[in-house]
Amino acid sequence: MIAHSMRCARFAGVALLATAVLGGCAGFSSDRGMDAVSGMTAPALKSEVGALRSDDDTAAADRTVATLLKRPLNADAAVQIALLNNRDLQAAYNELGIAEAARVRASLPPAPKFHLSRLAGGGGFELEAQIVASVLSLATLPGRADIASDRFRQAQLRAVEATLRTGFEARRAFADAVASRQLAGYLTQAQSSAQAAVDLSKRLGESGSATKLDRARHEVFYAETSARLSGARQRAAAGRERLVRALGLSGGDLGFALPANLPMVPARTINIKEVETEAIRRRADLQIARLEVEALAKTYGLTNATRFVNLLEVSGTHKRVKDAAGEVTIERGVGVEFQVPLFDFGEVSAREAEATYSQAVNRLSAKAINVASEAREAHAQYRAAADVARRYRRDVLPLRKTITEETLLRYNAMQIDVFALLAESRERIAATIATIEAQRDFWLADTNLKSAVLGGHTAPGLMNTQTTASASPELAGH
Repeated sequence: MIAHSMRCARFAGVALLATAVLGGCAGFSSDRGMDAVSGMTAPALKSEVGALRSDDDTAAADRTVATLLKRPLNADAAVQIALLNNRDLQAAYNELGIAEAARVRASLPPAPKFHLSRLAGGGGFELEAQIVASVLSLATLPGRADIASDRFRQAQLRAVEATLRTGFEARRAFADAVASRQLAGYLTQAQSSAQAAVDLSKRLGESGSATKLDRARHEVFYAETSARLSGARQRAAAGRERLVRALGLSGGDLGFALPANLPMVPARTINIKEVETEAIRRRADLQIARLEVEALAKTYGLTNATRFVNLLEVSGTHKRVKDAAGEVTIERGVGVEFQVPLFDFGEVSAREAEATYSQAVNRLSAKAINVASEAREAHAQYRAAADVARRYRRDVLPLRKTITEETLLRYNAMQIDVFALLAESRERIAATIATIEAQRDFWLADTNLKSAVLGGHTAPGLMNTQTTASASPELAGH
């Protein structure tokens, strides 16, 4: 019986060795697919990109985050914190590990099935060992492994998209939070000035130097400014919380400091001659769609090659038979089991594969058209936002300062009344708010342009720069 077991083991070993040789199986990569992700995202985000695979990685990331939080944040620091601290992003990297496991599994030959049976009766018994392996799986193994590699590449590009999305959302949230805080700070100063005007008008009214109408105008100006300040403070609090979520912060990390103002609009802005060409070449979601078409084309080829045989298995049989007299004989052979699609001859599978492939091609074409359009639109918005922000900073604010000074001189000389002075104050406040918002919108448009060219956008089509937030002056960061 021991000798029989050894012979069975040798037979199984030969079968397993044969399938392993046929398989040419792939192994796990040392970087777990992250080198490609980092190579495509780190230059664009100007930040370190990496998966936290161990306690040491997590501890190092925590130390970096703590160091960055000790000083007022800038856009680059916000992006770096998000890439290290955002757990949704780390979950996306875990998906990459799952995809690599699927790639390795697809490259392995099919596991053989072992079948043991013992038949007794008629004065003797029969012991049979059978190894069953799928011939079809072995024959199509190289093609399936190739398709699995394409799927893994898609998973890498999805991780690229997740990384870009996280970084760009951090920039948007940073710009929105800083601009909202800046607006609230400016309106706080305006409220103080309005309060001083109200107090002055009351004293002048008591002495008979100011009319009831003058006092009412000062008071309504104060009330309007206070109402705008309340809304600005609420938006500042909401903007800070959006930034907290984008950075993945909690607990003691919530006390981070923000700068008083957004960076100035750079003198030179991005000038991409062929922005749509760059987007079609570099957009991560478009590359994913291309790989989907390639993978389906390969799958369609496999479907055609095997359309008439759905399942084919070969079994190596080793049988030990003992008769009534006690003599043992060994019988060996090969058995074949297959299933034929008798009713549709594979036509259903072939048509389904062809339709699926055509669907992917059409979707790829539509996406390419949309990507090019989004890139052109984002570039137009970026250039317009840069022009508006520069005009406010270069022309509107200096002129408004001159008007304010001249109006105040005329008021002090009693050449104009308090209504003209209040009207000028309202216009000055409106111009300053518009300047801050134009500066914010430029950085939003900057980020949206990068997202349109590289990928990582959060919604179909171009995002509204008035409702999102932040970023940098070049596609590779500022």
